[in-house]
Amino acid sequence: MGTLLPLFQTALELGLISSLTVLALFLSYSMLNVCDLSTDGCFTLGAAIGAVMAISGHPYLSIPAAMLAGVLSGFITAFLQTKMGVDSLLAGIIMNTALYSVNIAVMGGSSLLNMNKTETVFTKVQSVIEGSVFAESYKLIIATTAVIAVAAFLYLFLKTRIGLAIRATGNNPEMVRSSSINPVMTTIVGLCVSNSFTALSGCLLAQSQKSVNIDIGSGMVTIALASLLIGSTFIKSRRMGFRIMGTILGAFLFRLVYTVALRFNMPAYMLKLVSSVIVIIAISGPYLKSKYPEFARRLEKKKC
Repeated sequence: MGTLLPLFQTALELGLISSLTVLALFLSYSMLNVCDLSTDGCFTLGAAIGAVMAISGHPYLSIPAAMLAGVLSGFITAFLQTKMGVDSLLAGIIMNTALYSVNIAVMGGSSLLNMNKTETVFTKVQSVIEGSVFAESYKLIIATTAVIAVAAFLYLFLKTRIGLAIRATGNNPEMVRSSSINPVMTTIVGLCVSNSFTALSGCLLAQSQKSVNIDIGSGMVTIALASLLIGSTFIKSRRMGFRIMGTILGAFLFRLVYTVALRFNMPAYMLKLVSSVIVIIAISGPYLKSKYPEFARRLEKKKC
C-alpha cells in the first residue's frame, strides 16, 4: 500500500497537467472539428517560455506568457487554414515544424534547459505551505487548481454566444455561414483558446519536473487523443459538464497506465508503442463491441 499511494499520486499529478492539453483537444477536435497537429510544438513552446521566464526570475509571469505564446501559435495555425487556403492537417504539420526552430531559439539555441536551482510556481507554493499537512502535495494542489480553473472557464465559454458559434461551426459550417456567423472568426478564436491551454500544460509540466528539452512535447497529440477517447468511453453523457469531466478522467487513466508501465521497468522507448496501442483500443473498442453479437452468431452457426 505504501508503494501504491505515491504511484497513484504521481499519475494523478501528471494526469491533471496533461488533461489541460486534452481539454485543448476537446475544444479543437470535438467541438470545432479541427484536428490540430501543432499540439506537440505548442506544448514545447509553452514549456520553453515557462522555463525561460522562470529562469529570468518571473515564475508567476511565466503562466500568462506561455498562454499568450499559445494564443499566437493558435492564431497563426488558424490563419493558415482560413486565410491562406492551407488544409487543416497540413497547417498543423507546417506549424509544428516551424515551432521546432522557434522553440530552439526561445531556449537560447540549446535543446535542454535545467531549472534545478530556479524558483518556479511549484517551489513558491511549496514554501508557502511548508510545515502544513499539504506540504507533500504542493504539485497536486497547483495541478488541481489549474484544471478546475480551465475546466470552469471552458464550461462557461462554450455556453456563451461565441462558444455556441464554435460548436455550431464544428457541427455544420454551411449552416453557420447561412446564419450570418463568420466561421473564420470562430475557427481563429477556437484554436487560440485551445492552444493557450496546451501551452499552459507545457509550462506547468516543465516547471514541475524542473527541466525542459526540445522533445518534451513529442507525442502529446497522440496522448491527448487517447485520453479524450478513453474519457468518452467511460463517460458517455452528452451534457457538457460530464464530457469535460470525462476528458480529465481519461487523462488520469492514461497516465496511470504509463506510470504502472514504468513501475514494472518497461523500457522508456516502449512507451510510444504503449500509447499507440491504447489509441487503437480506444478507437476500435466500441466498433468491435458493436460487431460482437454478429461474431457470436457466426461462431454459433459453425458449432452447429
